Amino acid sequence: MKPGSDRLLDVEELTVRFGTEDGAVLAVDAASFALGPGEVLALVGESGCGKSVTALALTGLLPRSAAVSGRITFAGRNLPGLAERELRRIRGRDIAYVFQEPMTSLNPVLTVGRQIGEVLRRHQGMGGSAARRRAAELLELVGIPLPHRRLGEYPHQLSGGMRQRVMIAMAVACRPRLLVADEPTTALDVTVQAGILDVLRTLRAEIGTAVLLITHDLGVVADIAERVVVMYAGRTIEEAHAEALFARPSHPYTRGLLDAVPNPARHADGGLREIPGRVPVLATSPDACTFADRCGHADGVCRTRRPAFARGPAGHLVRCWHPLAVPVPP
Repeated sequence: MKPGSDRLLDVEELTVRFGTEDGAVLAVDAASFALGPGEVLALVGESGCGKSVTALALTGLLPRSAAVSGRITFAGRNLPGLAERELRRIRGRDIAYVFQEPMTSLNPVLTVGRQIGEVLRRHQGMGGSAARRRAAELLELVGIPLPHRRLGEYPHQLSGGMRQRVMIAMAVACRPRLLVADEPTTALDVTVQAGILDVLRTLRAEIGTAVLLITHDLGVVADIAERVVVMYAGRTIEEAHAEALFARPSHPYTRGLLDAVPNPARHADGGLREIPGRVPVLATSPDACTFADRCGHADGVCRTRRPAFARGPAGHLVRCWHPLAVPVPP
């Protein structure tokens, strides 16, 4: 977060457990991070590392089987301590979501105009005609052509990129202070991806909305994020400004993620790099480094003691007993 800025969102020691038929699963393990007003923070990691669960936990959107602990402070208010009625007022108005798959997130039997209008009527108290006019303005804001015509269309009549833009229009309808964008460019071609990122940049500039970007696409992170938090097995394991993280990753897992990105300059043989092993399935919080079994630098300390989240040699916050200091080769 920018030095001296007030914290809009502060997550401290967030832990989420799910009860399953096979026992408890620790999805998020004491994750901590902060986000300032108007900032773009990327939460990255492999599938299953806890990114989406963390995002849903912010406003109590997890199922009843989830046991949540820790502190989540938004604009000075402790969200887990609020009644459901208060959380409903915050969702969509102060904190809005763009979910992963717009085809399943949008209602297939309601028109685009009705779905956007519902947000405006509920949180802004607008009447039908005013809500429709505002919905058309929002579609124009996110770059959808012929917005008045699109209001009467259904999600299946739109392309994937247009559905994603409709989701963003719904999310920013009430000018939220925080936009949580969960894989907003997944399954879209590169041209449409670039358009979606341009929309997010425009909204941030015009509305001042902070963005929590959840993704595994490091190219998207490099394009738009200011800071990056890396998650692994439910834990936050590295945090740094985006440029610094790409230049000098401190955690071996972060280095592995970057090395897995195809790069002809470094991968002369044309092959793809991978991180050996599998992400552990955790029932408890182990007193060890969760990456130890996949790490070539691990020793006895890594397997018997939990590393703290502290400054490493590159100046990043890193949860590692042996943080790396060597820059990534060009």
